[in-house]
Amino acid sequence: MILFPAIDLKDGQCVRLKLGDMDQATVYNADPAAQAKAFESQGFEWLHVVDLNGAFAGASVNGDAVDAILQATKNPVQLGGGIRTLAHIEAWLAKGLSRVILGTVAVRDPALVVEACKRFPGKVAVGIDAKGGKVAVEGWAEASTLGVIELAKKFEGAGVAAIIYTDIDRDGILAGINWESTLQLAEAVSIPVIASGGLASMADVVRMTMPDAQKLEGAISGRALYDGRIDPAEALQVLRDARERAA
Repeated sequence: MILFPAIDLKDGQCVRLKLGDMDQATVYNADPAAQAKAFESQGFEWLHVVDLNGAFAGASVNGDAVDAILQATKNPVQLGGGIRTLAHIEAWLAKGLSRVILGTVAVRDPALVVEACKRFPGKVAVGIDAKGGKVAVEGWAEASTLGVIELAKKFEGAGVAAIIYTDIDRDGILAGINWESTLQLAEAVSIPVIASGGLASMADVVRMTMPDAQKLEGAISGRALYDGRIDPAEALQVLRDARERAA
């Protein structure tokens, strides 16, 4: 079970949005590379990065900041936001990313995701962002008619490394993870699921260690870490203890 600290990039800075609204951004660190280094020194083993401008633009916008992050940390990094072509994927993986996250293109062109999984085994994750139970695209600005599980099942057997499932209605407002929907998704597919959106407190971290949540790969935390609602050392120890008990 992995706790992924999040770095969301807007205009080269590390921010958190409220409910996915670009106009409701709080800047937490003007130096994303320093933030990446800080997370590594706190003991985190992975890093979740999103190019928010890129998600809206459909192309990488905060590439310089991502490059700086990759140079600043030894931790594996997964990146989403504006990655829409095989050339994009190849270029990012060549720079040292451990995983790319495909969101909008997974809805628009599922065949591209399948092809990417063949070309880059173990390196492709799918981001499913939901609002009111339906998949949202284009940086959450547009709703589709697709259901979450309906989309996820399109990638069964394709070799997708993970599904990052975000409940937009909870993102950035510290309302707690939507465990019911997240676990329903995890039950419905064999692809590992990462919970995102709303992780609010140590209660959510403890919830990650419950038996029914063991099928998840982990969860992403943003605002709760930045606001100090979660103590990194305590959270990571809870997960380590749970791992040892399971072993």
